[in-house]
Amino acid sequence: MAYGYLGQNAPNQTVSNSGVFDISDVASLEKQGKFGGSLELIEEQTVSGVSAVDFTSIKENKYDVHKIEWNDLIIGTAIGNYLQLRFSNNGGTSYIASGYQVAMQYGGSNASFGELKSTSTNSITYLSYSADTTSNANQNGYLYLYNLGNSSKYSFLTNQSFSQSTSTIAFFYFGGGVLPTAETHNAVQLLLSNGATISGTFKIYGLKQLWVL
Repeated sequence: MAYGYLGQNAPNQTVSNSGVFDISDVASLEKQGKFGGSLELIEEQTVSGVSAVDFTSIKENKYDVHKIEWNDLIIGTAIGNYLQLRFSNNGGTSYIASGYQVAMQYGGSNASFGELKSTSTNSITYLSYSADTTSNANQNGYLYLYNLGNSSKYSFLTNQSFSQSTSTIAFFYFGGGVLPTAETHNAVQLLLSNGATISGTFKIYGLKQLWVL
């Protein structure tokens, strides 16, 4: 829930007032997707046994910030698999597989903690992790993407997730990554590091910016 806004000038709005949003105004505007911080669901995919999840219509010209969520992600083979993301600059015809930088921290319910990092890797990886194919050993998390439609800026990612690594151990992952190339990225792909198949639900949203006076 966003909070009320108090400004010197009346904002560009659909609710008639002099610049003060009460709770009812905010709730109404968020429901309509017309308030800063509102999320627009661009696409939802529920998949089973696929090699990758592609989002090829992401409205990068409309949104500076995107959010991706994954729920109940299950891997197809019992080997260690990190969820990872790649960008495309040609609408998903191909995906960039080099030049990423990533820095993640992790912690486990078995009291193991550490960091995972790289200055040159084939994806933004370490988003979440599992080595167990059972239905209760799933991966859940979200990430934010920045500047995808801006050809003069790098595309960045921040991430947070929690996953059941094995039947007895759970892990969190927190951090981010970047593709240090200034260009437009108009599609994204999620896949697993060791090539296992993916089952689960994925959603991508566009995040509205705050009011411009």
